[in-house]
Amino acid sequence: MRNLNQLKFWNFGGMYYFYFMIWALIFAFLPFWLHKTAHLDTSVSGIVFSAMAITALILEPIYGLIQDKLGLKKYLFGFVVLCLLFIGPFVQFAFIPLLQINAIFGAVVGGAFLSLCLNGGVGVVEAYIERSTRENNYEYGHVRLFGSLAGGTAAFIGGIMFVRNPYSIFWACTVSAIILGVLLWALRVKNDDTSTQGVSKESEENPVTKENIMNVFKNRSFWGFCIMMIGIATMFDVFDQQFPNYFTSFFDDTSRGELIFSRITSLQIFLEAGFMLLTPWFINKIGAKNGLILAGIILFVRILGSAFLTEIWMLSFWRILASIEMPLMLISIMKYITGVFDVRLSATVYMLGFNFAKQIGITIFSYVMGILYSAIGFQNSYIVLSLIVIVFVTIGAFIMKSEKQQPQFNRNLVA
Repeated sequence: MRNLNQLKFWNFGGMYYFYFMIWALIFAFLPFWLHKTAHLDTSVSGIVFSAMAITALILEPIYGLIQDKLGLKKYLFGFVVLCLLFIGPFVQFAFIPLLQINAIFGAVVGGAFLSLCLNGGVGVVEAYIERSTRENNYEYGHVRLFGSLAGGTAAFIGGIMFVRNPYSIFWACTVSAIILGVLLWALRVKNDDTSTQGVSKESEENPVTKENIMNVFKNRSFWGFCIMMIGIATMFDVFDQQFPNYFTSFFDDTSRGELIFSRITSLQIFLEAGFMLLTPWFINKIGAKNGLILAGIILFVRILGSAFLTEIWMLSFWRILASIEMPLMLISIMKYITGVFDVRLSATVYMLGFNFAKQIGITIFSYVMGILYSAIGFQNSYIVLSLIVIVFVTIGAFIMKSEKQQPQFNRNLVA
């Protein structure tokens, strides 16, 4: 594999690794921290996640347009890294005092700050690296697997760190951000070989116009894609937000439950990395739209199974199923965007069609599910959530067109 001999490939991989190290540490252990250290109930914890989503809603359209204008320039990515550097100090010295002043105010401020780094920032990271790897003729899934490896590492070491000192999780994020910043600074994106067919040349010869952007909103596949993302990406995150607390409720010793959960999550994410190698080939065979539908079906099964089959080993199995679901979703998203829409607008489509739509869903459903968990319990809430998933996936699939039905010129831009 020629990629393994190229320093730039490892640079891209390292950037994914250290960004998603931060992502995995926070999303795996923030629910535990909010419940055990900050002493918040599920409804107030839901406000934290809703605040993260609302902030991302504001940021995503702006980020998307800026990144498409910047192309391969690194300024916006650098801003995200700067925000990441302050995670440790913020949580250690500001978050708890803010929650003590007023729980809802603290939840909103904390969620908004974390969104700069995560819910909002991830769109910048994903869109930039996807465009850069495409410019250098790397398969997105092969680079993205480093993010899965980071998630597995974070889940493995995070459980030990959290049990010993809950705040150490967030300081580890700051250290990872320092390394990420160094890798970003060292990256030289443009292909120095024969870069005459790349994305950068296309953007220079045909700059993005207002009409190009408006054409995205006139495309029915964009709206079907948004609905599909609410059904899959939103519900994936909403389900995972409180699942760690549900899982540990089956243990007499919650610390043991937290440690076992971290091991299971680690296994799941390492398996995910393996599937990342195979999934691009599989998606090329079945099509990106079908890949998204399959990911939605797996999520439906996973949530419904967690409601009815509640032995610890079965709950562990449902969690591990995410190792198949996540590669299908991530790679299908990127291949669908570059196969259906103008690649010069890939960042805008990604941030609006994926992240913006996802955050709308999270804003609504994080709060709603937080209330449901308190009112009717986790199991009944999961039944409701699984039905929501299948409805959104079905509607989105009906509206979306497959890549083969799109005009030829869009696909030629990716060739």
